[in-house]
Amino acid sequence: MSYLPLALIYQDRMTLTDNEGVRLQKVLASAGVASRRVCEEMMLKGRIKVNGKVRRELGTRIDPEKDQVEVDGRPIQLDPDRVYFAFHKPKGVVSTMQDENGRPCLADYFVGLDRVFNVGRLDSETTGLLLMTNDGEMANQLAHPSFGVEKLYVARVRGKITRVEMQQLKDGVKLEDGLAQADSARVIDQSEQSSLVEIVLHSGKNRIVRRMFDAIGFPVLDLTRKSFGPLRLGNTKPGHFRELSKLEISLLMQAGQASDKGRKKD
Repeated sequence: MSYLPLALIYQDRMTLTDNEGVRLQKVLASAGVASRRVCEEMMLKGRIKVNGKVRRELGTRIDPEKDQVEVDGRPIQLDPDRVYFAFHKPKGVVSTMQDENGRPCLADYFVGLDRVFNVGRLDSETTGLLLMTNDGEMANQLAHPSFGVEKLYVARVRGKITRVEMQQLKDGVKLEDGLAQADSARVIDQSEQSSLVEIVLHSGKNRIVRRMFDAIGFPVLDLTRKSFGPLRLGNTKPGHFRELSKLEISLLMQAGQASDKGRKKD
């Protein structure tokens, strides 16, 4: 194993390399990045950034609550109290943690996790992927219209849809609140009675997929959201959830931060 010369390692000392803060390699190991020894090797190789600057000094100390840390260009969540889940919302469940009408809601599936809430919504009859978290900052970033997260749905619609209607979805459909346009759309399967269509779009408008298909004369019979940005529903069964991987969390943080920077420029 080759190490950088000590002169290079120590030439860029941080102001936080005193008795304040927590050693960077300890924070990284606690966040599940790797063992402390491996984290030290990553630091020496210049793979770790703190607040946008590469830090190779092994005595570097940081404030995990304030400083932003990246590994290989990807942000790392340092707060152990933050939780992230991919939930498969079943049909008939409203996308809220409390429903004044007593209908089944998300809280029924997250008993004991009172501070968890949903990022975005699916109408009660739509099934599929919902991001659940207690990270308010990320939720605000991802829910903001400027984020424009790509969402993939699979819809079963009534009737045998043709290439003409599929092109309409991609060219744009006029709705009461403006033009709605699919990024892509393709037929997966069909019969004389119905068609199974995969549709991808960025819009987060209410019931947007159902309204688009209604507008072209093919009402939706069943609708499932399969992906939300970098997240995939996968094999998670309806009514169940899974904890996100470190990589998925990092990709969401990266997307959210990019959205935040773009919003500030505007």
